[in-house]
Amino acid sequence: MMKTLKIIEEEFSVCQVADYEKVDFSAPYVFIGSTEDEKSLVCPVRSVPENTVAREDGWRAFRFEGTLAFSLIGILAHVSKVLADGGVGIFAISTFNTDYILTRSESFERAVGLLRAAGFDFVP
Repeated sequence: MMKTLKIIEEEFSVCQVADYEKVDFSAPYVFIGSTEDEKSLVCPVRSVPENTVAREDGWRAFRFEGTLAFSLIGILAHVSKVLADGGVGIFAISTFNTDYILTRSESFERAVGLLRAAGFDFVP
């Protein structure tokens, strides 16, 4: 099982936007989700666009280091369980290559400690 994580040195915002016209897609760590009901955006606080309808700042993130094969099963579930058992809520985002886990800033250090105690390593 993949047990190496990397801390992302950014503070994130989870937002709803009117549209994606003002989103800076060249910024690192821009994640969007669109449904018939809403347009969501997760990005660094410094990159939140002006056409934001609602936002929640104060998120920190880490990701799995390396590329995760689609055949790997249960990695995100394992991290979720470790953190849930420790009382830490998460917001998970998956890309083609890896998974990103966000926690509220005030829970982030506790999340890192719980994962280290569960055998996860963090790389710089």
